[in-house]
Amino acid sequence: MTGEILNLFAQSEGSDRFYGVTIGIVTNNQDDEGLGRVKVKLPRISDTDESCWARVLTPMAGKERGIYFLPELLDEVLVAFDQGDVNFPYILGSLWNGKDKPPATNDDGKNNKRLLKSRSGHQIILDDTKDAEKIIIQDSTGKNEIVIDSKNNAMMLKVEKDLTIEAKGKISLKTSGGDLAIECNNLNIQAKQNCEIKANANCNIEANSGIGIKCLAGVKINDGALEVT
Repeated sequence: MTGEILNLFAQSEGSDRFYGVTIGIVTNNQDDEGLGRVKVKLPRISDTDESCWARVLTPMAGKERGIYFLPELLDEVLVAFDQGDVNFPYILGSLWNGKDKPPATNDDGKNNKRLLKSRSGHQIILDDTKDAEKIIIQDSTGKNEIVIDSKNNAMMLKVEKDLTIEAKGKISLKTSGGDLAIECNNLNIQAKQNCEIKANANCNIEANSGIGIKCLAGVKINDGALEVT
């Protein structure tokens, strides 16, 4: 198969090597050796023949580390060959075109947004808009996101349904000089051992119906001034 491509190059270029770059269309990204390679067809040369496995250029690579973004099937890519030998193709990067357009545009000419968007629509957005800088991590539904607001030094976490925080160690919530507010339909706090609530000033407990206190070992109230009304 590679020989056929090589012959086609020889016929079209007058040699057995191809120097420079050419367009490729990804035909296979399931590397049977797990080396992160892809195969492509080269429309300029043949609409049917497929290349050898081509290594993919990435900004960082090493032993079980690096930036892993394989091109999708039918993606347009730019191909080069080691010393012009078509038996050793390399993928230099992916290309947008008239059919496959970028996930964002620069209509205003300010070039404020950098983003990474996956096939299903998950995205990370770096927004450099002056006085409105932010980082957004958003899932494909658009209903679950993390927003880091640089202008206001604030952060928002939004989920459509359940939010779970789980840790085998300690979880601490601390605000320096601010307030902590919890608002919900029902609040259930359960401690397997001790539970302590302490306030340096007033501590108010208010209910529109009843308040129940139950203790297997009795209830102890110790205060210099106790008032029950």
